[in-house]
Amino acid sequence: MLALQMQHLEDAERLALQVLKSDRGNVLAAEIVGRALLAQNRLDEAIAHLAKFVRRTDEPSIEALLAGMLAAAGRRDEALDHLRRAVAQRPPYIPAFVELALQLRKTGQFDEAVTVTETGLSFAPQSTDLQLALGYVSADRNDRVRARAVFEKVHETEPTHHDALLALAVAVLWDGGYSRAADLYRRALAIKPLDDTRIRLGKCLLELRQREEAEALFRASAHGAGKLAAPAVIAMVSGSHGRIFLKPSAALDFLRARND
Repeated sequence: MLALQMQHLEDAERLALQVLKSDRGNVLAAEIVGRALLAQNRLDEAIAHLAKFVRRTDEPSIEALLAGMLAAAGRRDEALDHLRRAVAQRPPYIPAFVELALQLRKTGQFDEAVTVTETGLSFAPQSTDLQLALGYVSADRNDRVRARAVFEKVHETEPTHHDALLALAVAVLWDGGYSRAADLYRRALAIKPLDDTRIRLGKCLLELRQREEAEALFRASAHGAGKLAAPAVIAMVSGSHGRIFLKPSAALDFLRARND
């Protein structure tokens, strides 16, 4: 595990395989091999390794990990099969409920996703991940009242939870709450300084007519002409108080410009 955490991926794989030779049912060793293979961009090998282990043990944590990899490989139906088996096992493995709800949302199966999250919450009513999953699927179903109530509850319980801050910020924006959303995004940035969050904060600040700070955030997130340059430009031009650029090159020049 230490080798995996230190990104010594080949060592992690080798050591965990040695453990599995003497203890074929060692769940942690199987997980480390799968994660090490995945981190080396050997997705097919990771899937084959975990699938072989699952056939021997029916371990829900490995089922859930395998399902995530299958979904990443575009094999979502297989992923759902594994996750449905994982959530049926007892004692309940809560991360499997969370992952199943996510994959169901991605395929538009919102009613089943609600059922899965509510079932999971009956086992673990304090699970933040499950509560957030319920909020997300409620938003997918356009049940904004319930979604916002869920996100408010999570934020009240865990005011520094990063994902809860972002989710609640989106929810308050449904009603035009730019000032509160900006505050939530600032708190999220203090925890994780992500460029995508900077762009979201910048959009809020444009609506609040705080143009200079907003544009400084767009420049910071774009890193000149980096991969987030396009989202930054879209954010600048799509708001009611945004800018207009006659040519794409003018927008990129604006993002590259230094702040005074």
